[in-house]
Amino acid sequence: MENRSPTLVPVPSRVAEGGKPELRHAPGRLALSDTIAIVDIGSNSVRLVVYEMLARAPSQVFNEKEMAGLGRQVASTGRLAEDAIEKAIAALVRFRILCEAMHVGELRVIATAAARYAENGTAFIARAEEAIGQPIELISGGREAVLSGLGVISGFDNPDGVVGDLGGGSLELISVRNGAVEEGSSVPLGGLALLDRAKGSLKTAEKIVRDELDKLPQVAAMRGRDFYAVGGTWRALATLHQRRTDYPLNVMHGYTVPSRDVADFVKLVERADASVVDAIDAVSSARRPLLAYGALVLDELIKRGRPRGVIISAQGVREGLLHEQLSSEEQGADPLLQAARDYNLLRARDPRHAADLIGWTRGILETAGLSQDEPSGRLIEAVCLLSDIGWRAHPDYRGEQSMNVIAHAYFTGIDHVGRAFLALAIFLRYAGLKASSPAAAGLKTLLTPALFARATLIAAIFRVAYLLSAGMAGILPRIPAACVDNRLRLRFPDDLAPLASDRVEGRLKQLAKLLDKEFEIGRV
Repeated sequence: MENRSPTLVPVPSRVAEGGKPELRHAPGRLALSDTIAIVDIGSNSVRLVVYEMLARAPSQVFNEKEMAGLGRQVASTGRLAEDAIEKAIAALVRFRILCEAMHVGELRVIATAAARYAENGTAFIARAEEAIGQPIELISGGREAVLSGLGVISGFDNPDGVVGDLGGGSLELISVRNGAVEEGSSVPLGGLALLDRAKGSLKTAEKIVRDELDKLPQVAAMRGRDFYAVGGTWRALATLHQRRTDYPLNVMHGYTVPSRDVADFVKLVERADASVVDAIDAVSSARRPLLAYGALVLDELIKRGRPRGVIISAQGVREGLLHEQLSSEEQGADPLLQAARDYNLLRARDPRHAADLIGWTRGILETAGLSQDEPSGRLIEAVCLLSDIGWRAHPDYRGEQSMNVIAHAYFTGIDHVGRAFLALAIFLRYAGLKASSPAAAGLKTLLTPALFARATLIAAIFRVAYLLSAGMAGILPRIPAACVDNRLRLRFPDDLAPLASDRVEGRLKQLAKLLDKEFEIGRV
């Protein structure tokens, strides 16, 4: 499949039959005709996600779910409950209408543990196919594990560890390394299944979990590596942990909990400690009864596997389905940089300017002897691509708005430290090198002093660059900037010499001070 890097060209809308305008282009969208939707019929929820296109860093156009609870009684009765079936079918009919309204180009439908285990699962699938108007893939536990692993591979920068996907009906475990998945396992330890099997007793559930986990080789493979936690119940637990610790970034993907903190926290959840109950409103009512069981499974996994840390993944089976459709070249692309390029294309005044800025910034860092320091080169490239996304905001709020967008954007392939670095560098680029705000102060706590100093330095480079170029391509390459001996030198050709204003000189002096150098302005 071709690597898609679309160029936005506005096309006037046509008038279709009936006098209604037919949308040909939507500002803010990369594509209108290539959407792909996935309906995931799970044991707890039935969910529709529509993605803008099949890409390395796909954006979600629409996300809706129905907490049908199909797996609620399967362990004890062997059957899907009739009321749950009716809720699921109604959701699928609704999703079919929505997909038609959104002109979805490709629709894939999968069903997982509840339909897999239930006696009446086949009959339900037949009704569900009629409701959604598409064939449904009833995936095995092994395939579900593989797809979960691929989802994590698609969402992180070269992950190395074990993926655990806790659904309503089952738990899948699979090891990932070097961009590939290994053999996976599936056991009926999902929240609804465990609640049903244990008949509401956490003590009974604990024994069930221990017996099931002792069979799995993937548990031992966790030792000293990362554990990637997938699934709504574990995301809900992470939400409670963030609230309880006053964490400054309200983003789940990439949120990390050290293993040593897990045991104490899950005990608070299991006994409904007041400090956790106070934050319970952050969790949907349908998931609250499952929290203690999800915490129990996580606790037992950590005790037995002894991973380095628990990392929350917002990507799982659905993103794994997308990832396996990509070419090997696309699978190897950097999802952070692809997403940053998309933002640059959609929001920058002149998207071509980012390439100039990347070269200009690297030139200063390399001649200053800083190119090998943190942050990584990919973060430098990403921050350049994101540097002009806030220009439409009021000047007084560009820094704050850009910081919030970047900190909370649907980026993958980046941890929370990296998010904070990108967001603060752009905040300081707009607001000034000494500016602060409550949100900025919170993000700053995620960075080491050295990394915050580097974010400030990048912002200082941008403040000179944008004053010279006005965000337009073709200017910066003609005004070379480099550190030579103990000086930061800026050189102008004759026709651009008038750009060397007092304001440029002031910002250049500020940048040179951060580099511990003198500054010099001259001619090429």
